[in-house]
Amino acid sequence: MYIFICIYLIYIFYKSRTSLYMLQQNLYNENDRYIRWIKRNFNRCFNLIDFIPFILSIFIFLTKESFVMELVYWIISIVYIKAIYDEYEKNLNNQNKIKFNVTNRIKRLYFTEFIIVGLLIVLLIMFNFSGIFLILLSLLVAFLYHYIYIINIINKPIERLVYLYYFNKAKKKLDNMNRLSVIGVTGSYGKTSSKNILSHILEAKYITRPTPKNLNTPYGLMITINNYLDKFDEILVAEMGAYVGGEIKNMCDFVKPKYGILTIIGDAHLETFKTKENICKAKFELIENLNPEGACVLNRDDPYQVNYVQNELQNKVKIIWIGIDNPEADFSATSISSGSHGTKFDFSYLGKTYHVETKLLGIHNVYNILASIALGVELKVPLDGMINKIVSLQPTEHRLEIKKLNNITMIDDAYNSNPVGAKNALEVLSMMDGIKVVVTPGMIELGKKEKKLNTEFGRQISHVADYVILVGREKTKYIKEGILENFDKRKLIVINNVVDAYRILEDIKFDNKDKEIFALFENDLPDIYSEGEKK
Repeated sequence: MYIFICIYLIYIFYKSRTSLYMLQQNLYNENDRYIRWIKRNFNRCFNLIDFIPFILSIFIFLTKESFVMELVYWIISIVYIKAIYDEYEKNLNNQNKIKFNVTNRIKRLYFTEFIIVGLLIVLLIMFNFSGIFLILLSLLVAFLYHYIYIINIINKPIERLVYLYYFNKAKKKLDNMNRLSVIGVTGSYGKTSSKNILSHILEAKYITRPTPKNLNTPYGLMITINNYLDKFDEILVAEMGAYVGGEIKNMCDFVKPKYGILTIIGDAHLETFKTKENICKAKFELIENLNPEGACVLNRDDPYQVNYVQNELQNKVKIIWIGIDNPEADFSATSISSGSHGTKFDFSYLGKTYHVETKLLGIHNVYNILASIALGVELKVPLDGMINKIVSLQPTEHRLEIKKLNNITMIDDAYNSNPVGAKNALEVLSMMDGIKVVVTPGMIELGKKEKKLNTEFGRQISHVADYVILVGREKTKYIKEGILENFDKRKLIVINNVVDAYRILEDIKFDNKDKEIFALFENDLPDIYSEGEKK
């Protein structure tokens, strides 16, 4: 029977890795993300084999015969050995897009989990392997994803103390950096690209520190300040994201930005915000909480931003407007041209026209560069220095990044996708001279508009692509409907794993030997949305 305990511990430890990984990917159930994931993925959360020990444990509870109990324990051990093997096979075949990061928080969750498991095992031994404790242990395995949810709740007071420790540490560090200016960057789309572009351009005069990668939460800001911010840094460029109202205000209360950039108001995270008006209000929390002596850059081509400023804005902070071919904007891009090697455009300032060239692709990056120039002028960065820095800008990873994949040109826009960004990416693809392929799993977190927007995305794809590879049969059904309204169904392939797309692209290349292949990878859903793993 002690062999059973060893096997049980191995299995629950191994299986917990998957459930903790999903909890981590769902931001530790922030705004009930993990609970909603469990509801959407019922089949992934339960394994029928785990219920066999539960049924057998009830049999042990009802019997008093020692030899029968020992036999049943051996059978349960064999069942768990089979379950361990199945779990191993599943993890071996999975290619997780985001690595499971065994942070201190994950270690604390493991510790709490095994304190409870250990207590039940001690009671099991003390009561001569009584069936009641075996029932409880088997239930923990069968409902492991829910058990991890409970463990996360139990650990909340501990995590709050940890949060306060690092928050106070970061706050003290900020308070001692009197020469530091903070710039907040938010919006529905393009935050990371805008942050990186701004930071790079401002280096023409200042020592800048952007938040790394996509660390755009309060935790991300604390990590940046505690681990990356240097005493010589002059500007902190803080990316600020949000899933619900109030989050950006809390970050502003923390870092107190003087300057801000709002990229664009769109449909991202409609699942939690419910309406575009709520999204707009949440994003303007940055502008409302700027130091009134600072300045912000807004997009004159975005009607939501224009309307908010005209009717709701309370802060009297200076506003600098940007736009494209917009005479009402303070900085307006004109004469835009794009190709596979980059983008060119002009803008005017104080009666003089300046020419800009960049390796970056897409109209949204024209807006991002223009916003950075506008704020750079406000911060007295020499224009010539900024224009020289723009030439050396590199694409943000997985955001319209041009790569060579054997004999295929890959346009990697796989970081995430949204209606505006997807449309921009298709416009970039349309400029390429060759066979055009779109590889996509579609767009998510669009709430009630998900069907409508994905169907429209499909229609847009059908006007540009020569071939389409959809990833995930269930998630892409609305895109498929839109595509097939005006597309040859023989050139539409549906797969469940993006890895298979590379083989299909090689086949397309073989059939079109004399033409260059341009493959747009639009979005790559996190593992929490994977369909290939469903049981």
